[in-house]
Amino acid sequence: MSKKKILIFDDDTTILEVITIIFEENGYEVEISETSHDIVEKVTKYQPDVILMDNWIPKIGGVEATKLLKSHEEFKHIPVIYVTANNDIVALAKEAQADDYVGKPFNLDDLEGKVAKYLD
Repeated sequence: MSKKKILIFDDDTTILEVITIIFEENGYEVEISETSHDIVEKVTKYQPDVILMDNWIPKIGGVEATKLLKSHEEFKHIPVIYVTANNDIVALAKEAQADDYVGKPFNLDDLEGKVAKYLD
């Protein structure tokens, strides 16, 4: 069985390192990006099973990047989990058309649970 693939967009390298280690230890394949302006190209190339999207990411930001992805017929089925420290996370996730959300600082068990929900 092939590994499930997670694509993570976040400009915080510490968070990227921690999340990558956790998910790789759990048998996932992980790809990371510190910018989201080229989200369509990255998703086309990597074909992730789920995406974790930060709100505060350089260039176009999480909301615009997620909306851009969801506007493509071939990608709108890919679950996007919005991850942000913003107090308005519910509204932002809804505006972005994200499938789910996790607030920062997040509990790793919660994050793993949300990802597993979309991959199992």
